[in-house]
Amino acid sequence: MKLTKQQVEYIAHLARLGVSPEEKEKFASELSSILNYVSELNKVDTENVEPTSQVTGFVNVMRKDEVEKFGQEKELIEMAPEHQGGCVKTKVILE
Repeated sequence: MKLTKQQVEYIAHLARLGVSPEEKEKFASELSSILNYVSELNKVDTENVEPTSQVTGFVNVMRKDEVEKFGQEKELIEMAPEHQGGCVKTKVILE
C-alpha cells in the first residue's frame, strides 16, 4: 500500500503535527513500508490459533487493601515548615 502526500498530511493533521515537504516524502515512504509489512502478517494462517492477551501465565496477585494507622503523625506534622492545630499549612491554590 503506497501512501500519498495528501494522506500523510491528513494523518499529520489528525495528530496535530507540523511536517515539512521533505518529511511528507520521507513519512509517505516509511509509513507505506510499515503498512506493507503489516499486510504480510495478514497472510499468516491463524485458523487454529487461540487468541491470547498474555503468554507468561502470570495472574494478578492482589493483597487485601487494609488501612494501617501510622504512629508518628504528630512528629511528621511538626516537621512541616508551617503547621497549626495538627494540620500542615500550605499556600492557597484556589482563590
